[in-house]
Amino acid sequence: MSGDDEDRGASGPRDAARERYAAARIEHWDAVARTLDSRRGLGGGYHRRLAEVYRSLIPEGRRVIEIGCGEGDLLAALAPSFGVGIDFSGEMVRRAAARHPGLHFLQGDAHDLSDLEGTFDAVVLSDLFNDVWDVQGVLEQLRRFAAPHTRIAVNSYSHLWEGPLAAAARLGLSKPNLPQNWLTKEDVANLLRLAGFEVVRAWTEVLWPLATPALAGLCNRVLVRLWPLRHLALANFFVARVLPDRPVDRRAEPVVSVVVPARNEAGNIPEILAGVPEMGAGTEIVFVEGNSSDETWDAVEREIAAHPERRCVLLRQTGDGKGDAVRLGFAAASGDVLMILDADLTVPPEELPRFYRALVEGKGEFINGVRLVYPMERQAMRLANLLGNKFFSMAFSWLLGQPIKDTLCGTKVLWTRDYETIAANRAYFGEFDPFGDFDLLFGAARLGLKIAELPVRYRERTYGTTNIRRWRHGVLLLRMVIVAAGRVKFV
Repeated sequence: MSGDDEDRGASGPRDAARERYAAARIEHWDAVARTLDSRRGLGGGYHRRLAEVYRSLIPEGRRVIEIGCGEGDLLAALAPSFGVGIDFSGEMVRRAAARHPGLHFLQGDAHDLSDLEGTFDAVVLSDLFNDVWDVQGVLEQLRRFAAPHTRIAVNSYSHLWEGPLAAAARLGLSKPNLPQNWLTKEDVANLLRLAGFEVVRAWTEVLWPLATPALAGLCNRVLVRLWPLRHLALANFFVARVLPDRPVDRRAEPVVSVVVPARNEAGNIPEILAGVPEMGAGTEIVFVEGNSSDETWDAVEREIAAHPERRCVLLRQTGDGKGDAVRLGFAAASGDVLMILDADLTVPPEELPRFYRALVEGKGEFINGVRLVYPMERQAMRLANLLGNKFFSMAFSWLLGQPIKDTLCGTKVLWTRDYETIAANRAYFGEFDPFGDFDLLFGAARLGLKIAELPVRYRERTYGTTNIRRWRHGVLLLRMVIVAAGRVKFV
């Protein structure tokens, strides 16, 4: 027999085995669906917890598709502006359509979604990987629904719970299952990578799956975050983004807006105009003057008049704090890319093209400057500020699930479209950040944006004094850590 014949002979049984696998599962889940009105089992608490977690990841009003949607309850809990649920069980799809008439439900195989069109803000795969024939094949199907901003949100059962879940099913305490795929966290991350996705965040959820008052909340909001108990969790969660599969189109480069909050920085204004380079399709400089006691406003006006070739905007801040100035500047900016440049010039404007390239080349979706890698100039940062920065970097790395080495570096860069989504959901965390850094970091982490850190050399001031008040602002930072803990880590 030739090699080609061997391949054809082998592929037939493989295809037949896959078809038998799918048919058995369709029959199984159709049968489970017909029993749901009379028997629910003990999984209600587990599924309510999943819904809470997914709501913390996906803001309301997004375009969402769920593969393996079952009765559609999780999709409905996300309150999408446009929601599509896919399941290969016809009985489950019929139940979902009756329970949630405002959403769209289709019967289909996760391995072949060729009839579906369009892109979505979020793709949800909840407890699906344990039950499909080819996990990588399913993931490769999803790339056609994924734009650069799309997040893939996944949860799968931990291998550690294989025995307890099987025992619960035998006792009739949970939905019965056919033989399952038991994938480790490393397996899932590797399959996502093979299918062209990058894991942005990975963590564990659900230590106590039963709806037990007080105990469930303690276990699933607090204890599951702590070592070593987090290793006993039932669900492994992942948020991933699609990686670009083609080079950046340099013919369609974006316009860049550089927002410069400036309070008592008159002596630095000439260097800012001279140092901010032209980037992309053009660079706009948005000065936000913060009610200075020196002549910062006049200095900006003079420099703008002296450089008519530069695209500049000058705004007078009406509120207080750098965060307020950044929000005002971003609202007035016209560019596709938003940058923050502190007017103290401790991060020189000549560094900005490196931030720009990291963003447009897809290295990250939120580029955060890091001052704590290279040696600093002697007076660049006081010891107390340095220690505080290191403490808060560890705290925020733990809270947000991504490495954040420097929380307060003023240079941050992101796409305008992502900022608009962050701003629309700002109330989730509150609006008391006087710096603006945490407002952006919290929002970026909640949206699952890939945060890339870019080391810079931090310089001494050559004019003026810092506007940071170490102890008063340190208390505010602690308050923000507590708020973030309640909204992100212990949700």
